[in-house]
This record gives sequence, structure tokens and C-alpha cells, in this order.
Amino acid sequence: MKVDRPQLTGVNPYDAQANKIHTPKKAANVQTDKVEISAAAKGMQEVSQMSNERIDKIALLKQQVASGEYKPDPEKIAEGLVKFYEK
Repeated sequence: MKVDRPQLTGVNPYDAQANKIHTPKKAANVQTDKVEISAAAKGMQEVSQMSNERIDKIALLKQQVASGEYKPDPEKIAEGLVKFYEK
């Protein structure tokens, strides 16, 4: 004796799933991306702008050292060291 499944014609078990895929979802809560820059990050941006000036100054000093034109002032160096260590 052979037992077959009853043939269900006109019924697609995946029909409900297919309808979910093709129907566009309504955007009830549309969220947009936001960026907030902290005060610390703003400070870092200012430092990076200053570093460009510093890079130019360093390039000039390297050029002067390479050509032998750089003559450091020992008194200014000593004053800078004292100020640094007084903090």
C-alpha cells in the first residue's frame, strides 16, 4: 500500500515569504547619521594646523643646518631649558 501526500494545488508555502520581500517597508523611524565633534577633537584640529607651520619651520632649520648657516644662540637655548624645567 502506497501512501502519498495529498496534493495541494494552488498553495505555495513560500508565497507569504515572497510577498514580504517584494513589499517595500514603510519608513516610520528614519534615523540619520550625526557627527558631533568634541572640544578635545577641535583642539587637536587646531594643533594640526599649528603643526603645518612647525613643519615649515623645521624644514627651514634643516636647510640652514645642511648649508652651515644655522648658528644657535646659546643664551636663548639656556632660557628655554630653564622655562621648561620651571613648570
